[in-house]
Amino acid sequence: MKRSARNLILCTAFALISSPLTTISEDATWKPLFNGTNLDGWVNINGAQDTWSVKDRSIHCTGKPICALRTVDQYENFVLELEWRHLKPGGNAGVFIWSGAEPAIGQPFLRAIEVQVLDHAYGKSDWFTTHGDVFPIHGSKMKPFLPARGMRSFPSSEHSNGSPEWNHYRIHCLNGVLKLSVNGHEVSGGSDCNWRKGFIALESEGSPVEFKNIRVKELPSSDSLSSSGSAPPAKNFFNLYNGKNLSGWSDKAAKFLTSRDWRMVSLGADSEDEELPILWSDAQVSNNFEAFFDIKLPKDSDLRTHNFVSICINNDSDPILSIGNGPGSIRLGSSIIPSNRWTRVNIIVVDGEVTITNDSGYEITITNGLRDEQIKKEPSNREGDENPNNYNFGIVPPELPNIEFANFFIKSLD
Repeated sequence: MKRSARNLILCTAFALISSPLTTISEDATWKPLFNGTNLDGWVNINGAQDTWSVKDRSIHCTGKPICALRTVDQYENFVLELEWRHLKPGGNAGVFIWSGAEPAIGQPFLRAIEVQVLDHAYGKSDWFTTHGDVFPIHGSKMKPFLPARGMRSFPSSEHSNGSPEWNHYRIHCLNGVLKLSVNGHEVSGGSDCNWRKGFIALESEGSPVEFKNIRVKELPSSDSLSSSGSAPPAKNFFNLYNGKNLSGWSDKAAKFLTSRDWRMVSLGADSEDEELPILWSDAQVSNNFEAFFDIKLPKDSDLRTHNFVSICINNDSDPILSIGNGPGSIRLGSSIIPSNRWTRVNIIVVDGEVTITNDSGYEITITNGLRDEQIKKEPSNREGDENPNNYNFGIVPPELPNIEFANFFIKSLD
C-alpha cells in the first residue's frame, strides 16, 4: 500500500511537470520566438494575407493554402519549445527544422526536417503515426532513430493529445542530431541531418491549427559545420501568388488561369484566334530584378507548336522570354523545360543584361538582351503606386489548358 501510494505521488508530480499547460518558467537563456501580439520576427513565405494571424496570444493558421511561416533568422544548435493544437479532428500540420528560405521546386513545402503535427482522427497507417514522426523532406537527409521506416522515425511511445487539446513539443537540435519530446517524453528523432543549420518554420496543410509559447534556447555553434550543411541565406523574395485566388493580378487573369491551392493552372484560350492578353501583377519591382517560377507541362507537350507562357517586364508588351513557340526574344525548348515534371526558371535582369537558368544547370546570359526602349520604358505611373519608378511583371498565359505554375517570386536588385 505504501509503495503504491508513493508511486502514485511520483507519477502525479511528473504529470504536472510534463503537462503542456504548465507555465514555462523564466530563464534568461531562452528567447521568445513569438511575442503573443503580432508576427514580428516571422515571414509569410507563400501564404495568403489571412492565412496566419494572432488570436488569444496564439499564432492562428487557417490551413489554407498549403504554405509555411518561417523565422527571419537561421539557427544551428538549439532547443525549441512550443505548444500546438488542432482546432478540427483530423488536422495536419508540421514544424520544419533547419529549413530553406523558399519553397522546394514544384512544392508548397520547404526543404527541411519535418516534425509531424498530426491529429489522431487523421487515421492510422503502417507508414505514419499521430504521435510525433520525424522525417526529412524535399532534399534534406536524416538517419532516423528506431523504430523507423525508410527515413521516417516513428515514436517509441504514444503521448500526444487529440483535438482540441494542447500538446507540448521540445525539439533538441545539436550538430545534426534532432530529438523530439512529446508532452515530456522523448519519442523520436534522427542523426546525420543535412541541412543542420537553417530556418524554423510552421506548416499550414489544410486544417486550422494554433501554436503558442514558442521559445528557443541557442546552443554553441559547431566548428565542423560546412557550407553544404547550411541552408542558403534568405534573398527576401516577394510572393506574387497567394495560393488562394488570383488577387494581385490583372482582372483578366481569371479567364485564363484558375487557383488550385498552391498551384495556378491554365484554362487555355477559347480559340486559336483569340489574342491572349498580358496578365500584369499589381506588385512592382525596379528596372533590375531577380524572379523565379516553377512550371509543369503535361506529358508529351510539344514546345515547337505552342506557346506555354511568355514573360513581360518593365511594362513592355513585347515578351523577353517564351517557353515554347512564343513571341519572346528568348525561347526555351523541351531540352530546357521537359514535360511531365516541375522545372524552376530563374530570371535576372541587370542593366539590360538577361541571365536565365533552370534547376538542371542550364544557363544563358544575353548581353544587351533588352532593347533600349525596353530598358528605358516609362514606368507605370498607375494610381496608387507606392513608387512611380517601379514596373509591373507580366505573363502571357498559355494557349493550352492544364499547364501548372507554382512559386512566383520576385525581388528588386536596385
